[in-house]
Amino acid sequence: MSEKSNDQGPRRSASGRQRSRGAGDQPRRYSKAAPSQRTRRADPARLAAFRTVTAVSRDDAYANLVLPEQIRRAKLDKRDAGFATELTYGTLRAAGTYDRIIGRCIDRRIADLDAPVLDALRLGAHQLLAMRTDDHAAVNETVSLVRDQIGAGPGGFANAVLRRISQKSLEGWIVELTADADPTDALAVRYAHPAWVVRALRQSLRLHGRADELEALLEADNAAPEVHLVGLPGLADEAGQAALASAVEAGAAPSRLIDGAAVHHGGDVGRLPGVRDGALRVQDIGSQWIAQALAEPAVQMGERWLDLCAGPGGKAALLAALAAQYEVTLLANEPAPHRAELVAKALASIDEPAWEIRTGDGRTIRETEQTFDRILIDAPCTGLGALRRRPEARWRRQPKDLADLTVLQADLIDAAVEVLEPEGLLAYATCSPHHAETLLQVEDALKRHPQLTLLDAHEPMRGVARPDGRQLLTAGPPLEGTAARTVQLWPHIHGTDAMFFALLQKQPE
Repeated sequence: MSEKSNDQGPRRSASGRQRSRGAGDQPRRYSKAAPSQRTRRADPARLAAFRTVTAVSRDDAYANLVLPEQIRRAKLDKRDAGFATELTYGTLRAAGTYDRIIGRCIDRRIADLDAPVLDALRLGAHQLLAMRTDDHAAVNETVSLVRDQIGAGPGGFANAVLRRISQKSLEGWIVELTADADPTDALAVRYAHPAWVVRALRQSLRLHGRADELEALLEADNAAPEVHLVGLPGLADEAGQAALASAVEAGAAPSRLIDGAAVHHGGDVGRLPGVRDGALRVQDIGSQWIAQALAEPAVQMGERWLDLCAGPGGKAALLAALAAQYEVTLLANEPAPHRAELVAKALASIDEPAWEIRTGDGRTIRETEQTFDRILIDAPCTGLGALRRRPEARWRRQPKDLADLTVLQADLIDAAVEVLEPEGLLAYATCSPHHAETLLQVEDALKRHPQLTLLDAHEPMRGVARPDGRQLLTAGPPLEGTAARTVQLWPHIHGTDAMFFALLQKQPE
């Protein structure tokens, strides 16, 4: 059968394939490269991001642990490492919104996509919609990544989907996706938070008199997190403070909230003096603030302290360093053996007589037959207060997780009360502002244990704060009840994780 020549339509071969000749007076169009010459090799920075994102979605891994190893493995320079970091965290942060956009560009359910293909499409969507990457490069490099890591067929599919995504801006997609949405769902799409998290944050803000600050909080959750540093006090030759001073000389800014802390804005933290020997640590300033506050009221020589949930060892290291200064002892308890090993590493640079480690369930702490003068419960929680640093957590957590977590939190409080000395102090902290994990948990504990008194947690927090920190603690709206005597930190106000802190005292029988 001969080929038809028809100026009214595309030219096709005998097999029905459209030829690459121009139609009518249009010039012929040629591919920039033959299929065999098109790149199938993944760009190293994008490959590092892809491997991290797939580890998170496949293995429930933590990006902050996987990505640095991938960057080292690929031997990325500073520029490419920065690109891989922005691509990884931005993709994980906005994954839910990107899934809705991808869903509008495919002819099947998004649940039917192979997980690696979906991860690659998310990476491509982030480059197209939220980075400074040229559209052509974003599409071609992502397609090359898919061809290299998954296969040629998925590469063609990814090419088609990404080109559809590129037809609108992020704002254009959000407008389309939220046209008929209720206010909560609209905020969920715009700020890339699950709707249940939006509702929980709204309730918490309302209980703390900040109902009109929801969008500010959601926006702060999506900001690239600052790196907070702590110079451990009391080390030989004041090594911690010397290391912190060196970090400031290298560009870190001293914290405006508390002493002994700094904010690092760029570069590899591992290269700062003092990090390798443990004198300088990465730790959110909110966590530092709470640990210092627990040690702030007058300490008596010979006291026994307990960190009931010590892993991976950040707060335990600061408490142990303070314990060494005050000539008291700290027991760091951690149920998981591998996390107990991390605690041991975190405490290794501190004089060993000041601390010891127990590997065991915190709910069985009475088996040690010890009692304690100060106890910190940094309770396992949903982690909704650390969404800046752990963007994957917003999509990993589900409302059903609260049931088990709140039971565990209550059990840990009960166990701590049992081994708390009369007039001893119990600090209850969570990296979550969720009402069920914070105010309600404290109120229920007070009902179960009438010997407990809720102290004003603002007082020790102010006692260790710098002027700006003291001002921020008192700048909020007037509150009543439990909310008035507990401290809730916020990313959009304090620049910290949304840490909650309650301080209770056990009255003599």
